[in-house]
Amino acid sequence: MNTALEKIQRQIQWNRLIAVVEEQAQTMIRTAFSTTVREAGDLSAGVFDLEGRMMAQAVTGTPGHVNSMAEAVGHFLKKFPAHTMKPGDHYITNDPWLATGHLHDLTVVSPAFRNGKIVGLFANTAHIIDIGGLGMGPEGRSVFEEGLYIPIVKCFEAGQPNETFFDFIRAGSRTPVELEGDIYSLCACNDAGAKRLVEMMDEYRMESLDDLAAFIFDSSMSATKAEIAKLPQGVVWRGEIRSDGYEAPVTLHAAMRAEGGEIVVDFAGTSGLSTRGINVPPAYCRAYACFGLKCVIAPEIPNNWASLLPFRMEIPEGCILNAPRPYPVSVRHVIGQLIPDLMMGCLSQAVPDRVNAEGSSALWNPPLRGGSQVSGQEAEVEDFEIITFNSGGTGARPTKDGLDGIAFPSGVRTMPVEATENVAPVIFWRKELRPDSAGPGRTRGGFGQIMEIGAKKDAEFAVNAIFDRVANPPKGRFGGGEGAGGWVGLDDANGTVLRTKGFQVIPKGRHLVLKLPGGGGMGDPKQRDPALVARDVADGLVSPAEAKRIYGQG
Repeated sequence: MNTALEKIQRQIQWNRLIAVVEEQAQTMIRTAFSTTVREAGDLSAGVFDLEGRMMAQAVTGTPGHVNSMAEAVGHFLKKFPAHTMKPGDHYITNDPWLATGHLHDLTVVSPAFRNGKIVGLFANTAHIIDIGGLGMGPEGRSVFEEGLYIPIVKCFEAGQPNETFFDFIRAGSRTPVELEGDIYSLCACNDAGAKRLVEMMDEYRMESLDDLAAFIFDSSMSATKAEIAKLPQGVVWRGEIRSDGYEAPVTLHAAMRAEGGEIVVDFAGTSGLSTRGINVPPAYCRAYACFGLKCVIAPEIPNNWASLLPFRMEIPEGCILNAPRPYPVSVRHVIGQLIPDLMMGCLSQAVPDRVNAEGSSALWNPPLRGGSQVSGQEAEVEDFEIITFNSGGTGARPTKDGLDGIAFPSGVRTMPVEATENVAPVIFWRKELRPDSAGPGRTRGGFGQIMEIGAKKDAEFAVNAIFDRVANPPKGRFGGGEGAGGWVGLDDANGTVLRTKGFQVIPKGRHLVLKLPGGGGMGDPKQRDPALVARDVADGLVSPAEAKRIYGQG
């Protein structure tokens, strides 16, 4: 690129490309059947060159999906090389090791053609409600128990559906209509992206994406390396974070260093594999590790193949972050979503003014089930399978409080209770912020939530618990206090405590109560602005007794 005018044109084309992939994602949201997509935005969308390198991602989406999808397209191309693809072809998989880490995520890759020539690839991922098997939960002892396993296959060929594929899909799910509809939605959103890409190429008279890809990759790579160079070089920063685990607590270790234009993270010392579905495939580990690093080191640089390349992970075999086939991985997010906090723990030693305190991190998204599959002939409600996404508080920031009930690092939206009640016979009796749950500090953590859920007719139902940060609450930084740990139980007089993980039946007449964790605080609580403490007390978020005890005010 030789002239300033050409650089300006490339920048305009880049902005246009972002609009293309965002329309791709919004098409999925508008057409999806699963509430996890249309209400929570648990998805990713992006455009790739013919070598399978991600050029741009939609703003809408989650890091676990986006950064895993960035690796996945290369696996598709190994089985179906670009030159063999035809217009109207769509390829699909939910392979946890080739895509985004568990069977409940479908990844679709589709070619884009202009004047009969393939010019690019579109990919997307979406979380679907049910894929059969035991359902979304940690109880499986191998991936084969966790649901229907789809290798990389064609779901559409030359625009025509693969009816054999769809027969298997419909027969293997508790929610066949939603599952089939979501697959059509994923293919439609890639088609929408391809259409807009061709229009863009026609407008700018582009014969290929090669020059634009080179501009994007060169700019992103050099900018990322420049940011890495600002860090102390050759110094090792170490971090540790604990999870409640399943059979036993899990500890994640990381040793990080900046050298030679790279960030290298070594996870040696991390706990070993679990017999249950909390294990993490390595691509999902890399996805959230890279996200945690980018949030601190290079947040303004676009997320693509080149900007991710300087982040290198060393994940030892046999640790819970490098699960081999066929280990169970259904709820890999419970461990995987702690990784950005682990990355910030390391970076707090290098750039303390750019990290957050620990937050609730892992989503509290209870999979609920009812009807005859729980109560048999005594069932009082129709069969249902539903999942609702909710979050505790985020960690405090250097100059701002944490966010209340907001998902970080996943970024999914909290699902409105009305949307869930509309598609399943459940009732949300309470959904409110949890007082005194925020970790104290100069800037405090975000508040968690209290939720109370029952079935219609006060019928028996079940929860496949996948919760964390109960025995190991989010920690503060630099003198800030811990956020409140979570709690799972019943609404009975005794406050019966339930297990934080695993399939459990909520008896007739009882409700499930969830108390979500609060985020950790940052800095000495005694340095907090008294006006902010008074505001929290007036809002009913901090009790007068706690304000006096912790902040010395009130």
